[in-house]
Amino acid sequence: MIGGRVPVNKIIPFSAVDGPGNRTAIFLQGCNFDCRYCHNPETRALCIQCGKCIETCPVKALSMQDGTVRFDPVKCVACDTCIKTCEHNASPRIRYMNAEEVLQEIHKNVPFIRGVTVSGGECTFYPEFLRQLGRHLKEEGLGFLLDSNGSYDFSEDPAGLLPVIDGVMLDIKSWSPEDHRRVTGCDNALVRRNLNLLGESGKLFEVRTVVVPELFNAEETVRETARAIRPYRKRAQENTSGEVRDIRYKIIKYRPMGVRGQYRDMVPPTDSFLQHLKEIAQEEGISDVVLI
Repeated sequence: MIGGRVPVNKIIPFSAVDGPGNRTAIFLQGCNFDCRYCHNPETRALCIQCGKCIETCPVKALSMQDGTVRFDPVKCVACDTCIKTCEHNASPRIRYMNAEEVLQEIHKNVPFIRGVTVSGGECTFYPEFLRQLGRHLKEEGLGFLLDSNGSYDFSEDPAGLLPVIDGVMLDIKSWSPEDHRRVTGCDNALVRRNLNLLGESGKLFEVRTVVVPELFNAEETVRETARAIRPYRKRAQENTSGEVRDIRYKIIKYRPMGVRGQYRDMVPPTDSFLQHLKEIAQEEGISDVVLI
């Protein structure tokens, strides 16, 4: 954060894939995981304000202002030259915004949205921003979901997020700690604890696993994740509607789009293998399983 402002990578006014109903989706810059198959690796690192990308932008959409790289969305043609130039693979196409400024953007989309989802990068990098935004959204009766890798400690919840969010869409990268460290560079003990805590508190809205067979044991991950979800599967609730529903488990096919060069040759799973994984989850008692 810079002066209470967080780096916003993009805001999608209307999204039908980031939670229930029509939602505004906000993507923040910065992530503590280094997933090998990340489809948006340019959202992971934070710009170090070196300014090298300014010289290479073909439409002069970048400039340096007060020591910070700024971009002009009107001039920008999304050619990604800046990202290809960056030695850190970080996008300079961000805006630093506080909760009130983001709320102004959200207001442009009301009454056509049911709620708001904040993603990343990893959105819980900025818990105080999320708390402030969530408090405003709750006052206005808009649903509020987080799309998270589970690295924020919800048991301690130092920022007080649980009272202001409706739920979390939680990524389970791999169930095995060893595989998880190989896939992300980080341990998953906290992620697994968060699954249980969020489930117990009724805040586990959805669980997601991207399937990359050569990186981890997908069958084990789906089976153990489904078993972990099962005790809580009737507790997911989207408070703006009052609807109580099963926790959804999304099993997502890896696709080599947007990933870094050295990982583009990884082989996507077959449709039949995804169907097999779905059947494993259903056998463990999860009724709402979606293949993507």
